[in-house]
Amino acid sequence: MARYSKEQKEAIKKRMMPPENMSIPKLSKETGITVTTLYNWRKELRASGKAAPCDEDRPDSWSSRDKFLIVHETYTMNEEELARYCREKGLYVEQVISWRNSCEEANDGQSLKVRELMHEVSQVKKDHKKLAQELRRKDKALAEAAALLVLRKKVQAIWGENEDD
Repeated sequence: MARYSKEQKEAIKKRMMPPENMSIPKLSKETGITVTTLYNWRKELRASGKAAPCDEDRPDSWSSRDKFLIVHETYTMNEEELARYCREKGLYVEQVISWRNSCEEANDGQSLKVRELMHEVSQVKKDHKKLAQELRRKDKALAEAAALLVLRKKVQAIWGENEDD
């Protein structure tokens, strides 16, 4: 198992991140480090909260997670700092702002779905309550009809058949 110096590892990790966004297979061929090792290093970068996009060159095709990490890194930056950051990472300010807006609006759709589901649940509860009441009413009617039949049989057994029938 090969050991890599901290400086070498950091330099290669830096090449994985924007603005270079070098693909892992290409980086592996160039450096001689196994693809598995490089994927693990990228995984470490992501776990530490750094944006380490996949092998895509175009930022718009990055994963949602990578875009979110960029938004997270830049959220507290003013316009000047954001512009500097974007230049360093090879991004456009408009992209980052668009991603930020998407993140901010992401839960709006969820809250609408939640409200719709809650309304549906309350409607189902009302329907269930009505059906339970109807079932109790029919159970009582059935019990009454059964009691009348039993009484009728007893009356017939005691007094015999009715001549009118």
